[in-house]
Amino acid sequence: MAGMKEIRGKIKSVQNTRKITKAMEMVAASKMRRAQERMRSARPYADKVRAIASHMSRANPEYRHPFMVENKGVKTAGLILVTTDKGLCGGMNTNILRASLNKIKELDQDGVKIEASAIGGKGLGFLNRLKANVVSHVTQLGDTPHLEKLIGAIKVQLDLYSEGKINAVYLAYTRFINTMKQEAVIEQLLPLSVDELDAKDDDGDTPKTSWDYIYEPDAQTVVDELLVRYVEALVYQAVAENMASEQSARMVAMKAASDNAKTVINELQLVYNKSRQAAITKELSEIVGGAAAV
Repeated sequence: MAGMKEIRGKIKSVQNTRKITKAMEMVAASKMRRAQERMRSARPYADKVRAIASHMSRANPEYRHPFMVENKGVKTAGLILVTTDKGLCGGMNTNILRASLNKIKELDQDGVKIEASAIGGKGLGFLNRLKANVVSHVTQLGDTPHLEKLIGAIKVQLDLYSEGKINAVYLAYTRFINTMKQEAVIEQLLPLSVDELDAKDDDGDTPKTSWDYIYEPDAQTVVDELLVRYVEALVYQAVAENMASEQSARMVAMKAASDNAKTVINELQLVYNKSRQAAITKELSEIVGGAAAV
């Protein structure tokens, strides 16, 4: 009977766990829809800023912003690592951290030092364990990304690049593809490539028209401010993509956990029934044996 009591306790424990994972699955599904809407609504803004920046860069060929000047011989690079604050979202964080580690090793083999910025608690913990030089970080972003919270961490990297202390900036995040698939991405944020900045028309071709603007106060000031806003928009979009990926991955992981818990409960119930049947059979055998002896 002690074994049966232990099995009943295990069944109860797994049932309680399943209630938790089922609730987390439903919460993640609700948050996932909002996160996806937020991510998709941010894309047109980033595309429009890219288009304006592209037009202005063509309108002023005599001035090139430092963000668009490619540096030869990279000796120090910046890394902005975007992760989640919480776990229980499958292998999402593991994939982006593994990709970041491979990038850091690759740069280290080339003699390039890393100045890192972390967006999210998991990434900050990872960089601290690596003993990387963390120049800025921001955590506890909640379910909605706010640009004012991100600007501080981003500005540190932009200032280091403008001052020439780092020669390139990389952005690592998880790109949302669909509910079942998220992709770990590491892309070069600075210097901005011409191909990335080029705005495309409806046919997917680079427009041949030239643009002319009236600037206030002057062209250099406007271009400087615009490119900073453009880079901030890229990071914000990456954070929005990462949050949509987080909720999708968590929903899938919690659904898998709930399904596994149901399987475990069924297996334990079968073991319990067999043990109970064996105990009843043993008692009947003892009663029959005692009656026969009398």
